[in-house]
Amino acid sequence: MSFLDRFRRNVHHSSSRAPAAHMTWAARSVSHTLTTTRLFLKKQLWLWPIIAVVLLSTLGFIVHRAIESTMKANLKSELQTLLEVERAMVERWMATQERNAEAMSNDAETRRLVGELLAANRSDAADKTATLAKARQALADALGPAMTSHNYFGYVLVDRERRVVAGSEPELVGIEPPASLTRFVDQALDGTAVVSKPYASVSAIRDASGVRRTGVPTMIVCAPVRDENFQVVASLGLRIRPERDFTQLLQLGRYNESGETYAFDANGLMLSNSRFDDQLILLGILPDQPDARSILNVLVRDPGGDLTAGYRPQARRSEMPLTAVVEAAASGKNGVDVEGHNDYRGVPSVAAWAWLDKYDFGVATEVDMSEAYGPLYILKRTFWTLLGLLMLSSVAIFLFTIRVAKLQREARAAAIEAKQLGQYQLEQKLGAGAMGVVYKGRHAMLRRPTAIKLLDAHVVTDQSIARFEREVQITSQLTHPNTVQIFDYGRTPEGVFYYAMEYLEGIDLQNLIERYGPQPPGRVIHLLRQICGSLYEAHSQGLVHRDVKPANLFLTRRGGEADVVKVLDFGLVRAREEQQNGDDRSMAGTPLYMSPEAIQLPGSVDGCSDIYAVGAVGYFLLTGKTVFEANTVMELCDKHLNAIPVAPSTRLGKPVPVELEEAILACLEKSRAKRPQTARDLAQRLARCPAATEWSIEEAEVWWSRHDRGHGTSSISPGAPTLSKDLEATIAR
Repeated sequence: MSFLDRFRRNVHHSSSRAPAAHMTWAARSVSHTLTTTRLFLKKQLWLWPIIAVVLLSTLGFIVHRAIESTMKANLKSELQTLLEVERAMVERWMATQERNAEAMSNDAETRRLVGELLAANRSDAADKTATLAKARQALADALGPAMTSHNYFGYVLVDRERRVVAGSEPELVGIEPPASLTRFVDQALDGTAVVSKPYASVSAIRDASGVRRTGVPTMIVCAPVRDENFQVVASLGLRIRPERDFTQLLQLGRYNESGETYAFDANGLMLSNSRFDDQLILLGILPDQPDARSILNVLVRDPGGDLTAGYRPQARRSEMPLTAVVEAAASGKNGVDVEGHNDYRGVPSVAAWAWLDKYDFGVATEVDMSEAYGPLYILKRTFWTLLGLLMLSSVAIFLFTIRVAKLQREARAAAIEAKQLGQYQLEQKLGAGAMGVVYKGRHAMLRRPTAIKLLDAHVVTDQSIARFEREVQITSQLTHPNTVQIFDYGRTPEGVFYYAMEYLEGIDLQNLIERYGPQPPGRVIHLLRQICGSLYEAHSQGLVHRDVKPANLFLTRRGGEADVVKVLDFGLVRAREEQQNGDDRSMAGTPLYMSPEAIQLPGSVDGCSDIYAVGAVGYFLLTGKTVFEANTVMELCDKHLNAIPVAPSTRLGKPVPVELEEAILACLEKSRAKRPQTARDLAQRLARCPAATEWSIEEAEVWWSRHDRGHGTSSISPGAPTLSKDLEATIAR
């Protein structure tokens, strides 16, 4: 039987009862998967575009936040500056109107004519009507030049009794002024000039086209008229067209394509013209009439959605809430909003606003967000476009990588199928394991039978290649006759990694016990001494095997001698220098044969750790059972750390040579200081056992003859308990 048959056992073992000697570490599959995945990603081209996507996303986010923060600060400053300029111009214009009115009311001629008019109004003369008409005409003629000069288009004179005594609208003469004028008349009669905010006229006055009608937008500036004693005797009111000066003044605050400055009252009524009148007609906010204007016709309220984008509100205009700007201004809070809100069209906008307490209305400068943040939106679109292209490229590279990897696997499989690997001709598949497949082959020139181990194409990673190479390099350094020999190592043009080693026929010690049961003490000593010889050479070179177990010890006939042991599988070997440098701190080995220090301090294992495993192997050979049995890995590790092994004689149920039993139990001491300090020490102690001479060459030849004829029965009963297949793999770093 070939030692490589152990690979075949690993493949079909899951369907049969697993012996307890194959106890493994359950977590290996998870850690191996994570490590393999990490190394796989490390060598793939598509990983770099993904890294670029992540870095670009992070950089884009940081740059976007920085640009957005800078733009907001600049926009806030611009809006505030523009608003302050507009506010200052409006307040200066209003103050100018007050001064103009005061100048006209304080004019000597105006005061004289007003005095005569008031006196005629109080008299009871028979020609009172004619006198009043003459006085009113004289006052109108006197005010005319100044009114024309200051763009006033009408006047009204109110006496102390709050009666209109003269004016451009004859229908008002003799009655109290409209309620909309009362507050301003009273202030003027109290001696203060004042300008009203725009309001709709109650009386019929001429609009901009010359048509007399009510509801015409108008403003009035009132100033006190004093007599020769400087007592206020009347209020002189002068009409202003708001769309001529007031609105035009605010329209100077237009900002790019969507920015505008407008005035509003506390109820959200727009007091100036919007720059979007044509659009408001299309949206149904203004009536579709030739002279439709937004002044005094549009409520600055939030429709709840962008009307310009097709949104249709479900409430009447008067039932909608005030926009955030009007609500804040009407409550006396001046401010700037660069985060965004809906304007009266529902368009997301940014704005700055202020409330003018003296004149009882607010002024706001507003810009659509799409324009205010136009450069930022362009940057965002460009960034997302580039990011999308980068993601598409990573997907393309990923698919390309998968395709290339598939072609490489197919090429490797084709090379193997062709039964030709460099100068080696493959003849027969011997087995397969977790890392690779083993074939029997022959060198093309030497014609020597060779075992050729191929790294499985499906597990080719940086880690697996490194472990594969390490196993070859370390094993090739060892020349002891009880260590398997390596002949060659290479890689085919198709990327198949392989190494050639001596071809062995026989049986591993695990299979030996499973088929033939416990072995005689003399043979156990004979086998253990050979194992010690191989390990002593490795330890002398500073190497620790870390996975000594029956499955890695192969029994064969070599050089005409029977019962020759070959130590296999140096894939987990580590140099002591690596461990001292902290390069190896993970558990490695098979838990059934691991020393206490390999469990507690994996980085501190040394030759004594291998000697512990040799003792466990000797125990298994003598009794057919492992030192400790457990249902879980944690329970098994705890026993290695704390439990005292049962003596082999007790476990076997019959006497065992005392010297051999003591030697095995010495190897299984928890403290390394109590174990044999070198493999040679253990070999010499075993040689001194009286039973060492009980196994002769003749007995070995007889055994091998029976083995070759297929005699021998298994010592494992059908009902024997076994461990889960999930616990059968060696712990590997």
